[in-house]
Amino acid sequence: MKQRVISAIIAAIIVVPLFILGGWTFNLGVVALGALAYLEILKIKVSHNKIPNTVRIMGFLCLELIILSGFDIGFSSNGISYLSLGTSIILMIPAIFDDKEIYTTRDSLYLTGFIVTIGTFLNLLITIRNQYNGLWLLLYLVLIAILTDTFAYIIGMLIGKHKIIPSVSPKKSVEGCIAGTIMGTIIPVVYYQTAIPSNLNIVLVIIMTLILSILGQIGDLFFSKIKRENKIKDFSNIMPGHGGILDRLDSLTFIIIGYAVIVNLINLMI
Repeated sequence: MKQRVISAIIAAIIVVPLFILGGWTFNLGVVALGALAYLEILKIKVSHNKIPNTVRIMGFLCLELIILSGFDIGFSSNGISYLSLGTSIILMIPAIFDDKEIYTTRDSLYLTGFIVTIGTFLNLLITIRNQYNGLWLLLYLVLIAILTDTFAYIIGMLIGKHKIIPSVSPKKSVEGCIAGTIMGTIIPVVYYQTAIPSNLNIVLVIIMTLILSILGQIGDLFFSKIKRENKIKDFSNIMPGHGGILDRLDSLTFIIIGYAVIVNLINLMI
């Protein structure tokens, strides 16, 4: 427990100032985050064979290109581009010429899928933070992830009896998920209505927050499934007591990508 608390304090000391400062400082922090997440992806052994060094380098460049795509000269994000996403296809080409089953098509799809997912998430992280009121909007999304996870854990420990998917995450219960969804919706909605200027009515905000809370739990289960398939407890030990970068960003990845989809759907309807 002591180690876990110390790791959390150190992480907060590093991350909180970056969130507050925004701009170049935040962007470079996200780039570094992407590099650390990429190393965790490469270390997973069961899902893929040995990835050649040339492909590793190409994959890293593709990831950072996706993260930093859509920027103008002032380094203000305008969003992800098809060009950056399309470059990830080059990671599939080396698999064609491999006749020794070292870098297979399965390996290439595994690597490409991870890079596109994590790259899109981190690009959106920068995009949201660097827009008007971006800090408060990002805090809203982080609140959903934290509150959903916290209350799901607490209530699950206290009264959780019905396991949701024990083969993937033995400790997660139906009772915990319901509690996490409720508290992960109510508090962020109150915060959103108080801190963020918006033309969305309260009903839309509630529906959006509810969906994002559920998506966060799906993201958590998805990354847990990856760990289960690869017979690992954590993606790394970069944060003792907490695991790796992907362990901490699992639910937030689905929440932020889901938020982008929902906002675009709302804009199409109104």
